[in-house]
Amino acid sequence: MLHDMQRVLATYWKQFLYLSPKLIIALLIVVVALVVANRASKLLGARVRNHSDDLLLADFLIQFSKWVLVLAGFLLALQVIGFSGVVTGLLSAAGLSAFIVGFAFKDIAENFLAGVILAFNRPFQIHDTVEVKGLQGHVEALNLRTTIIRTFDGKHIYLPNSVVLKEPLTNFTRNGSIRQDFLLSVDYGQDAGPEKVMALILKKVQNTQGVQNQEPRTPYVLQEKGTGTTVDLRVYFWTFSEDYRRVVLELKSNLMQETRAALQAAGYALPNATQ
Repeated sequence: MLHDMQRVLATYWKQFLYLSPKLIIALLIVVVALVVANRASKLLGARVRNHSDDLLLADFLIQFSKWVLVLAGFLLALQVIGFSGVVTGLLSAAGLSAFIVGFAFKDIAENFLAGVILAFNRPFQIHDTVEVKGLQGHVEALNLRTTIIRTFDGKHIYLPNSVVLKEPLTNFTRNGSIRQDFLLSVDYGQDAGPEKVMALILKKVQNTQGVQNQEPRTPYVLQEKGTGTTVDLRVYFWTFSEDYRRVVLELKSNLMQETRAALQAAGYALPNATQ
């Protein structure tokens, strides 16, 4: 029995020695494939960035090309070792394999395809402010499986690409400009009507830095309702939306406070809080 075991071990050792050069070559191929994949993907990304300002597509192509090259190196390594039958089987049975893998990894495949559509359709760019399913923040990255959004309070949300593709998406910065509004309740007292109050508000808004005053994006004031000497006025204004959090929301807050202060300084009473 001991003799048989020695014979088996000797056979395995001879097979190992026979395969050792191939294993070393296969390992080198995998290492080279990883190095080439990293450099080639970066080179491709640099070329895309030089010919396009679309960082989102460039980053996605970098990741996609990297994994394609790594997979090609892995298949070549299997071929060198002697698993040509495995490689041929994988390639010849691509349809069946795709069905099985697609069924087993449905979510992964769905998110990958959604990522491809998002990368080429481009409903948003890197650093755009978007809202998906009530989640609002800046787009940090589009990966093969997830879209990364950084909220205004610093949290990173990893949304599956399929969710981003299927759900309604609001892009606050794509157009470059965004309209905001707020409500003021004003008691105009002995004045003949609210026109004087509306003119005062409009002048204040027009003279505020950050508010756009070019057609068709000019500020305006509309009366929503009035009772007695009190009127509810809705103030509309346009501003630049590149930085939604710091520019748009802070401008709206400051404009609400400054408009209220200007009305009070002019002697008008404000029965209700600004909305």
